[in-house]
Amino acid sequence: MSPSRPARAAVGARVAVGASVAAAAVLLVGGCGDSGGLMSAGATPTASGPTRLWPGEPPASSPAYDYGEAETEVVKGIRAPGEDIHKVDPLAVVRAEIAAHPDVYAGSEAPYGGTTARMADCGKGGTDASADPDTTTGTDTTAGTLTTTGADTTTGADTTTGRKTDRAKCPVLQAYYRDLTGDGRDDMVLGFRLLPGNLTAVRMYTFQADRLVQVLANDDAVLAVELAGRTVIIRSPAGIVGYEYRTQWTWDEDQLAMLLTRDEILRVGGAAKPSRSPSAAPSASPSPDAPSVSPSVRPG
Repeated sequence: MSPSRPARAAVGARVAVGASVAAAAVLLVGGCGDSGGLMSAGATPTASGPTRLWPGEPPASSPAYDYGEAETEVVKGIRAPGEDIHKVDPLAVVRAEIAAHPDVYAGSEAPYGGTTARMADCGKGGTDASADPDTTTGTDTTAGTLTTTGADTTTGADTTTGRKTDRAKCPVLQAYYRDLTGDGRDDMVLGFRLLPGNLTAVRMYTFQADRLVQVLANDDAVLAVELAGRTVIIRSPAGIVGYEYRTQWTWDEDQLAMLLTRDEILRVGGAAKPSRSPSAAPSASPSPDAPSVSPSVRPG
């Protein structure tokens, strides 16, 4: 499980600037009252390349932080006929992760022990793939958003144990299926709440040599998760009011994993307000309160 990574450069700002420059050029060429010829826009600054700072310093030979960008993990004990990932039980996959990482999910010191406790509310069955219209063909390239597992919030009977379960309390979210690796077969994107906190685990799985392999693992506070083409986009609240982090993960043929290919912080909504007073002391930190999570990924 990799920690979330703060976003970086915003491409949208560059697009907006380019559009403004184009519009200004049109006005210069087609101004009122001119003779129809081209008009000078005045002197332009000389283009210059980037200036390297501290050229005498030796370059870093290793990353400062390990975010696990290319880490993969075989899910033990999970098989499917013909490597059909639609036949894999999402609940079994989450339970396999819990069993493989007892330091995270079990014991009094486990940070996500609440997830393990709430798995009892999921019952024994998995989610019905047919409930999601995008899971049947695997060819839809439009964006999709992870939603909570199942629409039924009523109490149902677990026919295996005879015990009643409340699926509304189940931390596992609905599974989505798309061909994100480009091999012509669907892969599975799965999410589940990391309780008792406000984080959501986002996982992606694919079959490799008859083994179910986790090729993406990201834990973060989540506003939304979107699928577009062969990418997984994760939107998370930023510490600055009016902004959000947006990370994009894309399949890499060399690493056989989903790599972080875009990492940015974007302004969203209306006018942004300062998260703190300009006169605040340098040691002051942003408010820990994050924007409320959308109904698609509800905190536990």
